[in-house]
Amino acid sequence: MRRGFLYLVAVMDWVTRRVLSWRVSNTMDVEFCIKALEEALARFRRPEIFNSDQGGQFASPRFTGVLQQAGVRISMDGRGRWMDNVFIERLWCSLKYECIYLHAFETGSELRAGLTKWISYYNTGRPHSALAGQTPDEAYRASETDKLAA
Repeated sequence: MRRGFLYLVAVMDWVTRRVLSWRVSNTMDVEFCIKALEEALARFRRPEIFNSDQGGQFASPRFTGVLQQAGVRISMDGRGRWMDNVFIERLWCSLKYECIYLHAFETGSELRAGLTKWISYYNTGRPHSALAGQTPDEAYRASETDKLAA
C-alpha cells in the first residue's frame, strides 16, 4: 500500500493447513491478534498446543492468558528460527505471490476484500500436495470425522 502498512495475523491448523481465522490491523497492538485467536477458539476445536513466534503480541500476558484460560499449551519459536513455524511462513509466501503482489490494493477495505477472497480460495479450492491433493477444508473435515470415529 502506498500510504503505510497493514499487519496481518492468521491462526492456522498445522495438520490440515486450514486458516481458521485472521485479522488485519493498522497497528501492531495485541488486540487484533487476540480477536483472531478468540474467533478460532470459539469456532473450531481447541488445539493441544499453540505455536507462534516470539513477537510482542504473542508473548504478551493478554495473549498468552487467553491460551492458558482455554487450557492450551504454549510453544514459541526460538529467536530467528523461522523453520519452527514453517507452515505459516509458507502461507505468507503463497499469499504474497498469489494475492498481494498481483493487486495494487489502495485501501484497507480493498485489502480485506482481497484477503477474504484469497483465503477462501486457499481453504476451499487450493489442493495441497502435503494433503494428498485435498484442500485444507477437505482435510479438516476428514480429521473431524476421524476424531468422531475414534
